[in-house]
Amino acid sequence: MSTEATERLPLLGLSLQELRDVVTSLGMPAYTGGQVAKWLYERRVRSIDEMTNLSKANREKLSARYTIGCMAPADSQHSVDGTVKYLFPTHDGHYVETVYIPDGDRATLCVSCQVGCKMNCLFCQTGKQGFHGHLSAADILNQIYSLPEADSLTNIVYMGQGEPMDNIDNVLQSLRVLTSSDCCGWSPRRITVSSVGMRRHLERFLNESDCHVAISMHSAIAEQRAQLMPAERGMPIKEVVELLRKYDFAHQRRLSFEYIVFGGLNDSEAHARAIVRLLRGMDCRINLIRFHTIPGTILRGASEDKMLWLRDYLTHHGLYTTIRASRGEDIMAACGLLSTQRQEQEHEQQ
Repeated sequence: MSTEATERLPLLGLSLQELRDVVTSLGMPAYTGGQVAKWLYERRVRSIDEMTNLSKANREKLSARYTIGCMAPADSQHSVDGTVKYLFPTHDGHYVETVYIPDGDRATLCVSCQVGCKMNCLFCQTGKQGFHGHLSAADILNQIYSLPEADSLTNIVYMGQGEPMDNIDNVLQSLRVLTSSDCCGWSPRRITVSSVGMRRHLERFLNESDCHVAISMHSAIAEQRAQLMPAERGMPIKEVVELLRKYDFAHQRRLSFEYIVFGGLNDSEAHARAIVRLLRGMDCRINLIRFHTIPGTILRGASEDKMLWLRDYLTHHGLYTTIRASRGEDIMAACGLLSTQRQEQEHEQQ
């Protein structure tokens, strides 16, 4: 990346009011901010020179201090099932992986919010990479903006690399831009944000956004969840559920719990009963997820019969439960497999 490019600030990720502030600071009328927003979020231009209803002088003023902030993917891998995994550069020279999942008339994009992750969950390849930094709002939105299939997207999930609540300011900024009618105009009902349950930041997210929320549970027994997810020690699932009970999920906003099923570990009737006790009476759904083996762990996936049994048990006890289809496992794009460790090591060696 050139020195000039790094010195200029990205317009991508700025709200309408922030764009108005930018143009007025450069001596342009405030309405020019609205013109920039349309070029940026409706037409997804690649350069400021494409904003042809701005005068040449104003385009030059803007270009001297700012850039669009979009960057094409550096690489892609295609799965036999149609899933595509993209490698996106970030503005500070790192990389993240993003997964495009077409499914009939739906197309979901799984975006990342951090380079690596601090949570260090036992079953997740991203956590084993370590933490290398937060993504800016521009970096988060670039995964959508510069996606070759962007026009086909119907849903966005913040379930890629990183813990969204650990990067709450930039995640919320990206969501404001995505859902604002003045910017991207996405319905919050088409966006889901995941979390291990960082209580204070999760509460802020619930108050400042109407997007769906998905909680990574994986065990309803505190001691076992702490072994799988060190975050349980500071963010007990019981306290997370107590917080969530204060909010209304009976209407359009949806609450779900993610549960990777490990063979012989969290798939017994005792574990099923613990889930029922923890979530009894909540308006929520449970997504059962098949475990995808990663290096350096003795964990194994549950049998298909056990997956079906657990789904039926929880459904019978009043918890709407589904088994999530695995996608992109052959290109390491399935749940828990994302990692840019190799690219980060190469970056550090340069």
